[in-house]
Amino acid sequence: MNAHTNLTPRLDKAQDTDWWRGAVIYQIYPRSYQDSNGDGIGDLLGITQRLPHIASLGVDAIWISPFFTSPMKDFGYDVSDYCDVDPMFGSLADFDALVSTAHQLGIKVLIDLVLSHTSDEHPWFKESRASRDNPRADWYVWADPKEDGTPPNNWLSIFGGPAWHWDARREQYYLHNFLVEQPDLNFHNPDVQTALLDVVRFWLDRGVDGFRLDTINFYVHDAELRSNPALPKEKRNANIAPSVNPYNHQEHLYSKNRPENLEFLKKFRALLDEYPGSTCVGEVGDAQRGLEIMGEYTQGDDKAHMCYAFEFLAKDQLTATRVVEVLSKVDEVAADGWACWAFSNHDVMRHVSRWDLPPAAQRLYATLMMSLRGSACIYQGEELGLPEADVAFEDLQDPYGIEFWPEFKGRDGCRTPMVWEPSNQNGGFSSHAPWLPVSHDHLNRSVSAQEEDPAALLHHYRRAIAFRRTHPALVKGGHSGLKADGNVLSFTRTHGGQTLFCAFNMSDQPGTIDMPKGTWLQVGTELGSAAPQADGKLHLGPWQPALALKA
Repeated sequence: MNAHTNLTPRLDKAQDTDWWRGAVIYQIYPRSYQDSNGDGIGDLLGITQRLPHIASLGVDAIWISPFFTSPMKDFGYDVSDYCDVDPMFGSLADFDALVSTAHQLGIKVLIDLVLSHTSDEHPWFKESRASRDNPRADWYVWADPKEDGTPPNNWLSIFGGPAWHWDARREQYYLHNFLVEQPDLNFHNPDVQTALLDVVRFWLDRGVDGFRLDTINFYVHDAELRSNPALPKEKRNANIAPSVNPYNHQEHLYSKNRPENLEFLKKFRALLDEYPGSTCVGEVGDAQRGLEIMGEYTQGDDKAHMCYAFEFLAKDQLTATRVVEVLSKVDEVAADGWACWAFSNHDVMRHVSRWDLPPAAQRLYATLMMSLRGSACIYQGEELGLPEADVAFEDLQDPYGIEFWPEFKGRDGCRTPMVWEPSNQNGGFSSHAPWLPVSHDHLNRSVSAQEEDPAALLHHYRRAIAFRRTHPALVKGGHSGLKADGNVLSFTRTHGGQTLFCAFNMSDQPGTIDMPKGTWLQVGTELGSAAPQADGKLHLGPWQPALALKA
């Protein structure tokens, strides 16, 4: 435990059922956070051990990637028992201890629910594939072949190849939008929806505060199994799948994004509403309509509380113009919805490497994240400025990377173990060789090393989160005046009687803009904020923000 840790529960948030709006969420990839038993794999007790570090950041909640029983073909995103903990991560008792400790520290707990598909080792699927007339025969998406024996349509898997796999027992194909070992559930069957909602209730009764919903727009498929149309080359992008993946060649009208999905989300939300203060954040995986779907899924109070799309997780450089473009689109298609922004997560290259950010830019981007309208999600190690790890092919674990190597190296580079101390090659993560090697480049950026350095990025993240928490306009306010003057991004945040002007020079060259009319008081000096000048101008150094309160 370090001196920065605040062990006082934040009771104001605990009593606020709207706490999620503007919250800062810290994502944990459990395999790689902290190993408590020396087997080289992170676990729940390890997370509990490190909760004081998370509390010291001042975040509102943690999101834990899957820890359910699983054969680990996709590292927990292939669930074989939704209501138990995989032994590699511990036990239900360990999870209860984690929740209790987090709540004592004032931290909410969100868990990652994978509802669109299960593992092929789930008892539901084993029963379903046994015959065409058993009680769970239509719990998954089964279809007869075409006359020539080929799959029923042209749908593709996001992990490469057809989305259909032949099963000799039923002499039918089953749908898998991801790995062959991840068969898709049939949401057109009401019994499937009921069973999944029972899973949700199980974890709510266990004390969780909400859920991250994996692949929220993949739940429902087209009942008529119509083929997807081709997507013109000029409309393709690599936001959710690498360009080498043929998945990008289709417009996924029928394999996902179905309007029937909204009816299930309404049932899901009604259940959450029985537990005041519980929330959810959905992952919208779509390269063309991500923001529109985010709007559809979050507008009103009867669907998801918030969603994130991949615009800020994409490879495209995050310029002032790009931020204005994305936020303006959100205003257009999701004005009454709520976004949850992230720059990094367990599925994409770490943004420090993706955008090649020098240290000053890393600080600016952290300040920007805490100034955007919406909630914010930071990924473990982001607070340390960890770059993408270079994982050798022989060390790869991710089937996605193995399939598309070397043009796409997969997701292992952002999943390497958290570094706590530089004392040994394992970075304080484990006493045993870890499941993925610790990057040499990460060791000198460890938590203990940065605690000792007042200029370290870790302290800047704490200051940026604290600044957000003390300014209601940043937490729950609206925004206006979105503008890009060259490389300088600016907007105004307003809530109640508070108005805050925010500007960010997103380049390594000085920038100058006009201040809005009125009297403005410089704030955020601890974040390097520039002061308005007497000439009514704002002169920004490279990668410098300016934050000012209206008097």
